[in-house]
Amino acid sequence: MKIVLAPDSFKHSMSALQVVEAMSRGIVKVFPHARIVKLPVADGGEGTVKVLVSSTQGRLIRMTVIGPLGEPVEATYGILGDQKTAVIEMASASGLPLVPQNRRNPLDTTTYGTGQLMADAMKRGCRRLIVGIGGSATTDCGTGMAQALGVKFYQKQHKELREYMTGGLMGLVRHLDLSNLNPKIVETEIIAACDVDNPLLGPTGAVMTYSKQKGASDVQLDILERNMQAIIKLIEAAVDKSIQAIPGAGAAGGLGAGLMAFTHAKLQSGARLVLDACQFDEKIQGAQLILTGEGKIDEQTEFGKTISALIEKAAKHRIPVIAVTGTRGAQTDSLHDQGLTAAFSICPGPVSVEAAIRNGEQYVEETVIQIMRTLQVRI
Repeated sequence: MKIVLAPDSFKHSMSALQVVEAMSRGIVKVFPHARIVKLPVADGGEGTVKVLVSSTQGRLIRMTVIGPLGEPVEATYGILGDQKTAVIEMASASGLPLVPQNRRNPLDTTTYGTGQLMADAMKRGCRRLIVGIGGSATTDCGTGMAQALGVKFYQKQHKELREYMTGGLMGLVRHLDLSNLNPKIVETEIIAACDVDNPLLGPTGAVMTYSKQKGASDVQLDILERNMQAIIKLIEAAVDKSIQAIPGAGAAGGLGAGLMAFTHAKLQSGARLVLDACQFDEKIQGAQLILTGEGKIDEQTEFGKTISALIEKAAKHRIPVIAVTGTRGAQTDSLHDQGLTAAFSICPGPVSVEAAIRNGEQYVEETVIQIMRTLQVRI
């Protein structure tokens, strides 16, 4: 029996790789001779680099870059097995966990380090960049990233802004110069892995939807929104393209807009992008079962998340899909309609969140054992 293991990570508990290993242990205790295909997946956010590097026999690149606070941090990105595709998580260089709680303020944070990772990947010969744009500490419309790629920003009297561009500095910009933009960009395909559809401005935009969780006060929200309105006018004029209303432009504090404007990036569903990069369709052929999972399954799971994308592909091959999850919401009918066979919570009973996180691998293994015993009756 061929069983494909394709879970996402369980946030704050287990990486996708850890879930795969726990599932595998559960399977072999019931079916010791099963053919197990380990294929951890992700949605373009946290864990995407490790998942794709592992599944394609690629390699990790570690380097020092400018972090969100303008200070050096250690960041990692991946080069896939084809040696031409780089996978970058912007959170590795510009993510919220890199900023201490008492210093969180998107007026002061930059995506400069993300641009450094992109430049390094192109310097190494990569001509396809997949940039996951989740988990940011920033609201700078990607200006820091653009600055690292050669764009120059000027304030009054044509004085160049030499500080790393931030949400606060956006409001000082009066002119920008793209003449020194990294020339390798024109020969590089850049894809932003993004599963949100927020526009750049307004009540559902980058500032009003996400900046508060990055540390912005109500007063700072108003400043950031004005700054964002000002900078996008200049950017759109410079690239002769309307960007702000495109779904996803508001992702990662406007990095979605910056990538589309400065690098002509295309925004794609992160989950589907990762599955394609993992050659998911090819690797599941001939399987009798796919086991997947993530931290929470509910009515939101169908909107572009990993499991939804996975069962869509599995349905084409008529392969049943069973999911395990930390929390299973009551409304999963739409997922069953899409092709999900069943979903099981891994919790053995009423347990605290802390206990569930601490014992996640054990709970996954025990749940998979019970699923396999059920299959044993049928087989």
